Amino acid sequence: MDWKVVGSMQIGPELRVRRIGFGGAWLTGPGTFGPPPDPAAATAVVRRAVEAGVQLVDTADCYGPEISETLIAEALADCPDDVVVSTKGGRIALGGNTWRADGRPEHLRQACEGSLRRLRRETIDLYQLNAVDPAVPLEESLGALVELRAAGKVRAIGLCNVGVAELARARLVTDIASVQDRYDLLTRDHDDVLEVCADDGIAFLPWFPPANELRAARDSALGRIASRHGASPAQVALAWLVRRAPVTVPLPGTSHPAWWEEDLGAVGLRLSEPEVAELGERAGEAASA
Repeated sequence: MDWKVVGSMQIGPELRVRRIGFGGAWLTGPGTFGPPPDPAAATAVVRRAVEAGVQLVDTADCYGPEISETLIAEALADCPDDVVVSTKGGRIALGGNTWRADGRPEHLRQACEGSLRRLRRETIDLYQLNAVDPAVPLEESLGALVELRAAGKVRAIGLCNVGVAELARARLVTDIASVQDRYDLLTRDHDDVLEVCADDGIAFLPWFPPANELRAARDSALGRIASRHGASPAQVALAWLVRRAPVTVPLPGTSHPAWWEEDLGAVGLRLSEPEVAELGERAGEAASA
């Protein structure tokens, strides 16, 4: 892997990682609920990611629930100390890719303790509030994470699924090391959040479903550029995320070894400035009908 192509990103004052991580949401059954069809293969994919040079592995207590964290702990049992593990609390899994927010401080404290046990760690490198609970002031939810950090159970604090206004409110409470939102070539609702992160040096962790492989029409911008590089559309789309801003750390993830090998192929893919611009401008035509 030529990791020099993607470079690295600082996450908070203590953590620095290469700019493609691994997303653990898809180490579960359908709808991020229940166990994966082949737990051994899922564990092997995480181990392969780290062996290839990935330094950030991201998960959440609601993936499974609890299953993703448990599989990741098994996979990382003998891995290098420079692997950063990120997890999240603040959502209750309902199945079918649906969740309910729970930002109560007492819930977040219990969730963090559970994640520490499952991940077999004394400190969670990056702990992210998984959603803003409309029934709980954001300041109260973040206050619980600040207390966890003061107790040594959390090293850095991040947010997920937020807008610009919520990010600004959060930063009045504490330093925010990362923001994780859904974002890819075709899903650009959080462009404004990304711009704030880029301006202020906050890591932006875009996640996207593995099924979103952007099977482009050959005459689309994505199809043409993929053909030019001898790459798949999914690889080009991932390389575009890396180039989109210097703070992005994309989180591809899957429980299928072959799909992960395809993702790794994006590490050394060099897109030109005109190609990056064309993809950004013509994203709407990227996928075939």
